[in-house]
Amino acid sequence: DATGLNFEVSVPTSYAATVEAMCAAPDASMGFIPAAGYVIANNRCGVQVEAAAVRRGWSVYWTAYIVRRDSPIYTFGDLAGKTWAYPDAGSTSGYIVPSVELQAAGIEVGDTVEAGGHNQVVQAVYSGEADFGTTFFSPPAVPGAAWSIGDNPEPYDLTVDESRLDEEGNLFVGDIRILDARANIRDTAPDVVDQVRILRLSAPIPNDTLSFGPDFPEELKQQIMDALFAFAETEAWEQSIGSQDFYDWSGIEAIEDEAYDPVRQQFEILGLTEEDVFN
Repeated sequence: DATGLNFEVSVPTSYAATVEAMCAAPDASMGFIPAAGYVIANNRCGVQVEAAAVRRGWSVYWTAYIVRRDSPIYTFGDLAGKTWAYPDAGSTSGYIVPSVELQAAGIEVGDTVEAGGHNQVVQAVYSGEADFGTTFFSPPAVPGAAWSIGDNPEPYDLTVDESRLDEEGNLFVGDIRILDARANIRDTAPDVVDQVRILRLSAPIPNDTLSFGPDFPEELKQQIMDALFAFAETEAWEQSIGSQDFYDWSGIEAIEDEAYDPVRQQFEILGLTEEDVFN
């Protein structure tokens, strides 16, 4: 409405399909793609990042290594030989970052399960189909206090605080709102926090991107970005891109390509090629 433009919207079946679609329409495509997908798209055909997600003041997010709460896995080293569920090989937080960290720690996992998405990873751990999973982590909302890097990712005591859904269907433990990937299956598994715990977090990861095809007209790009920056300041944003059940972006901020160099370095550390990730 703000731009007066018409958009053809699609939801590709994978990160690989997203990159293919953007590279196939270099002068007419824009996409919401995570850090690893952006790095590949930029390398393949020059896709350019314009903005990154901000989630409750954070321009970064993390991988959460999750296990069942009754699991005997308590240290990073305990993951050796265990079955690993991840979303897909193009997922930054779900696969690329944990692959680097597991390799750096000399941990060789057992079987792997490509679950197809973050929700499915949580479900696989919840139902015992995998010993551990890797999903995105967004900090919990703690009343009267700001979560900080280094804080406990689960700042509550389940022997005292009860997990629950509020009237709007949001997941809480006591008065702390859960915003990591576990909350995404709260409708079908409202006891997910009682059953699935966070073992550890990764190092910080640059947030997901809003990127454009390499030949996208500059004037048109600026028109769209101006509209989106303005939209992010409205209540309507909270019902769409800002909704927890959509992208859960509380805002967006301009960002440069160089911010994703750490992800490029992770590819180099693993020796991964585009074909390794997408095939």
